[in-house]
Amino acid sequence: MTETLTLAADTGRDSRVPPPMAMLAELTHRCPLACPYCSNPIALMPAKEELSTKEWIGVFEQAADLGVLHLHLSGGEPAARRDLVELTQAAASLGLYTNLITSGVGLTAARIEGLADAGLDHIQLSIQGVSPESADRISGYGGSYERKIAVAGWVADAGIPLTVNAVCHRQNMGELDEMIELAIRLKARRIEVATVQFHGWAERNKGALLPTREQADRASQTVAEAREKYQGILVIDYVPADYHSTYPKACMGGWGRVGLNVTPSGRVLPCHAAETIPSLSFDTVRAGSLAKIWYESEAFNAYRGEDWMPELCRACERKTIDFGGCRCQAMALAGDSSATDPVCIRSPLRERLTRKADQLSAESSAALIYRGR
Repeated sequence: MTETLTLAADTGRDSRVPPPMAMLAELTHRCPLACPYCSNPIALMPAKEELSTKEWIGVFEQAADLGVLHLHLSGGEPAARRDLVELTQAAASLGLYTNLITSGVGLTAARIEGLADAGLDHIQLSIQGVSPESADRISGYGGSYERKIAVAGWVADAGIPLTVNAVCHRQNMGELDEMIELAIRLKARRIEVATVQFHGWAERNKGALLPTREQADRASQTVAEAREKYQGILVIDYVPADYHSTYPKACMGGWGRVGLNVTPSGRVLPCHAAETIPSLSFDTVRAGSLAKIWYESEAFNAYRGEDWMPELCRACERKTIDFGGCRCQAMALAGDSSATDPVCIRSPLRERLTRKADQLSAESSAALIYRGR
C-alpha cells in the first residue's frame, strides 16, 4: 500500500480510521457438526492452542476500550467451551452487546438459563434444513434437527431474542419458504438467509453447493415476497448468491472499516477468510495490543482507503458502496487479492466466472465432502 496512515498525536490513533464496531470471537474450532459449507480453515486449530479463559477476557477488555460495541461469540461451536457462561458474563460486565452464534448442539435448558443470567443479549441459531432428514444430512450429525428445535424453545423460555441463520445452497434452496415459516414458528425475531460463501470447506464442495441461476433468482423473489408478507413480524436479512450477482457485496462493510475477527489462537483478522491471502501476515493478541493491530498492522492497512485499488475500481462510483468487493474472493477467483472482485459486472473476469458458474450449476450434484472435526 502506498498511502501512509498518519496517527493523531494525542491518541496514537489514525484520525481517519474509526474504531471497530463489532468483533467476532472464534472461541474454538471444535464442533460436533460436519457442515460441508463450513467457512473455517481446512486446517482446524487444536484445542490446546486456544486462548485461555483469562486471555479471552483480556481480549474483551481491550475490545471494549477500543470502542467495540457488538461481540459475537462463535466457533466452531462455542458451546464446546466449558467456560462459555463465564466468558459471556465477563463480556456483559464490560458493556458489550453479546451475541452467541451456535448450532445449538451442546446447549441445554440449564445452560441457556445460565447464559441468560450472565447477561447474554442474543442467540443466532443455525438451521441446515426444515426436516430431520434434510437437516441431519447437511450437518452430518444425527439428531441435530431435534436439538435445534428444543434449543429454540429453551431460548424463548429464557426470554433471549433469537435469530435463525439459514445457510442456503443448491441442496436446500427449494426449502426457503419453509425455512422462513420455521423461523416464525420458533419465535425468531429475525432470519438471515445467507447464500453459501465459497471459502474453506465450501470451496471443496462448490460443485454440490453452487445454486443454479434459476434457484438464485427464485430465492431473491421469495425473500422479497416474504418481507412484504411478514413485515412487522420477522426481519429478513439476505445475502444473495455472489456468482449470480451483478455487483459484489461490501464484504465486512469494507476491509478494516467496521469489524475484526480473533481466531481461537488469538490471530487478529480483518475478515473470516483473510488467511487465504498468502501475502499477508497477521499479528496475535498474545504478542500485541488489539488497538495497535487495528490501527497500525500491515494486514489491516493493506486494503483500506483507495490507493490499493486498480484504476477500474478507483474510477467507479461504487467504490464507496462495495469498497472494491471481497479481497478473499478476488484471491480465490483471480489469483490476485488486489484485483477487482470478479463478481463485479465490470470486471474483465466476469464473463469467465459466469460461464464457469453456469457450467457448475448445470452439472449433477457432486457428493458432499464433510468438514473435518
